[in-house]
Amino acid sequence: MLRAVVRAFGDPRQVIGLEETERSAPGPGEVEIRIRRAAINPSDLIPVTGAYRSRTALPFVPGFEGVGEIVGLGEGVTGLAPGQRVLPIGASGLWQDYLVRPAERCFAVPDDLSDDQAAMAYVNPLTAFQLVNAVQAQFGSVRGQRIGVTAAASAIGKMLLVLLAEAGFQPVALVRSAATAARLKESFSGDVVVQSSPPLDAVLDAVGGEPGNALFRHIRPGGAFIQYGALSGLQLDPMLVARRREDVAFSFLWLRNWVHSAPRAEIEAAFARSFAGIRTGVLGSAVDRVFALSALAAALARQDDPARSGKLLLAP
Repeated sequence: MLRAVVRAFGDPRQVIGLEETERSAPGPGEVEIRIRRAAINPSDLIPVTGAYRSRTALPFVPGFEGVGEIVGLGEGVTGLAPGQRVLPIGASGLWQDYLVRPAERCFAVPDDLSDDQAAMAYVNPLTAFQLVNAVQAQFGSVRGQRIGVTAAASAIGKMLLVLLAEAGFQPVALVRSAATAARLKESFSGDVVVQSSPPLDAVLDAVGGEPGNALFRHIRPGGAFIQYGALSGLQLDPMLVARRREDVAFSFLWLRNWVHSAPRAEIEAAFARSFAGIRTGVLGSAVDRVFALSALAAALARQDDPARSGKLLLAP
């Protein structure tokens, strides 16, 4: 079978290679899955650069999100059957033809969702749910706060704008260009701010670096800054965070931490909510293109293309 492998940290377009390897048989409590679609997300590529090398062991197969079809059951597996589509979660490894994963880490996919839809039902929607939950925990029952969302025109950014408004907050879309702002205003009627740092009660940040530092300085006392990504490749200035630690609650949100600690029933409920949101279009993501795994180099080049209009998917 074909798989993508990272054997050294660096530029994803240079260090992610393709290799042929033998399939593995599922052991007790495991299932073998034929991957049908796998998504390309920033969260897949950032570990490749070495940004999280302290908790990333080499070599590894990238890919945290996708959908596959069960083709083999290990001893003792119940509740799953060959031919059933599932979302295997909890670890990377989906950028390959076949994957062995514990059955308890696999979640059934409704028949009415396409492979493309199912392949994007995990990372962004469930992260968005947890971010909104964190904002609600920060402010309790009081609503109406202005919550900034960086990279607001991204797939998860658009989800957050909707979910925050539904929860009673005032989302503020933070973008880097007038062109992006114009496109976003076609679907979002709230505040859109271009290259500025307005006073905010909280920020949900996917960027980090100096843009994040600027926003952190303008959060009102009693607010929160929740970082869930670092698209800039940089974290916030730790001295700045330390100086405002009495005024602003700072935290990281890693979906994997919740996934590995939440009861299965809670994760199933989150997926049910994600599937429902995809059906209505609220949590759906546009697909720019589907690439064969063998064309991974072209897919990674397209990922960096400013003209890209949606998510990229791999079809092993």
